[in-house]
Order: sequence, then C-alpha cells, then structure tokens
Amino acid sequence: MTAEERHLASTVFDYHQLSHKPATADAMLVLGTNDTRVAGHAADLFLQGFAPLVVITGGIAHQNDLLSTSWHRPEAEVFAEILRARGVPSSALLLECKATNTGENIRFSRQLLANHTLSRILIVTKPFMQRRAFATHAVEWPEMPATMSSWSATFDDYCTHPDLDPVKVTNIILGDLQRLWLYSRLGYSAPQRIPADVMTAFHKLVELGFDRHLLPE
Repeated sequence: MTAEERHLASTVFDYHQLSHKPATADAMLVLGTNDTRVAGHAADLFLQGFAPLVVITGGIAHQNDLLSTSWHRPEAEVFAEILRARGVPSSALLLECKATNTGENIRFSRQLLANHTLSRILIVTKPFMQRRAFATHAVEWPEMPATMSSWSATFDDYCTHPDLDPVKVTNIILGDLQRLWLYSRLGYSAPQRIPADVMTAFHKLVELGFDRHLLPE
C-alpha cells in the first residue's frame, strides 16, 4: 500500500475505535472473530479482575470470505482454549457456539445470561469492531450498561498480524464502515455520526479498489 492509502485507512481505522476506559462488570462478552488476539486481551482483563464471568460467543461463521479461518469448529471453542491456556478457569467460562453475526453475538449472549443478575457488562472485541459492536448492543440489549474494550492499536500496529495484512484489513474496515449506515437503516444497529474526513477516506479508498467487503447499497 502507498503512504496515502495507509493514511486514509488509518483515518477509518481510528474512527472505528471508541477508546472507552473499561469498567468492572458482572460479565464479560467476548465476541468471536478470526483474530485470536481478542481472546488474549480478554484473558488479560479477566486476570486483572474486570469480570468474574466470561461469555465467549461465536459459531462457525464467515466461511469463504475475508474473515474466514481454517477452523472447523466454533470460534467460541477456539477462544476458550486460549483463555484456559492463559489461566482462566473453565468454571468462569460460558460458551455460545451458534452466533454467526454481531447481532446474534449480543442476542444469544443475552439469552444465555438471562438467569444471571447483571448490572453492567464489558464487551471485548478487536479494535475496529468497537463502534459497530456498541451500536449493535444499543439495539439488542439497550437497557444493559456496557463498556467496550480492545487492546490499543494503530492501523499499522494492527496489521502486524501475519494473517491480517494492510490490504486485507483495509477492505474489511471499509465494509464495516458501510455496515454502520446500512444496518442502522434496517434497525440492526443504532445510527452513528460519521465525520466528513472519514467519509472522504472511504470514497477515495473504494475508488482505489478496496471494495471486496462492501455490500450492495
């Protein structure tokens, strides 16, 4: 990628992050994805005492697209192994293995926790999923206070993962940006204000061919 493309991608990447300060919660919701660093971050939060209970949500999703993995089992199971290896006891884990999208992640986790007394949750995801996950939570579980948490990362930092090169990540974050306005129109997530510089970066990158994760308007 050129320096200009990286700069534009960084503008979009930074917008997706909410920079919440995580608050202690009654339960942590860990959203499954192709990036196992999310599981490592969740383990760190648990060991720091942010929540006594961890719900890991994610089925077998995103096959044959930019978010696909080589895993032949639910994302929740893969993540659970990582948390256990990092010292999180099995007794603290609840697995939700059917969700195939962010709405289902929140909805099915809510159902799984229906018999638990909760006053606040902590949602853990990758950096550029913070805004969309929080907007989805606002529709799926609006009465439950929540904060978001990811590890701190710039676009360049994030793309050091061997399976997540800058071109691939740029395509993904543009698709996620587009989903913010498409999904809010459909009632799947809460509307978001998108700054002019972010929209400019989106259109320039799409014109440059970063359109592999876009949906039909």
